[in-house]
Amino acid sequence: MPNLLFICSKNQWRSPTAELLFKNHATHSAKSAGTSDKARIKVNQKMIAWADFVFVMERKHRKILEQNFPLAIASKLIIVLDIEDNYQFNAPELIDILRISLQNYL
Repeated sequence: MPNLLFICSKNQWRSPTAELLFKNHATHSAKSAGTSDKARIKVNQKMIAWADFVFVMERKHRKILEQNFPLAIASKLIIVLDIEDNYQFNAPELIDILRISLQNYL
């Protein structure tokens, strides 16, 4: 069962919505985290090690991971979804965008 890690800035809207899409999923496990010091759950090396796939919402999140966890992400594929911070938690439009963005990977 592949482990999916979704990352945004504050872990309030985008990444928790993506995580929720995979709650009780038959073939995937998911977690979410944020890159900001103000994140609800802040990304750490253990989470990155756990993940088979790391999805970031914006390019700036990938850059932060590259700066803060260079060894942990060296063997990981970091997928940038290009989803801007314009959506509330579990917004129908965000869910649609996530499903479309993820269909090529899962």
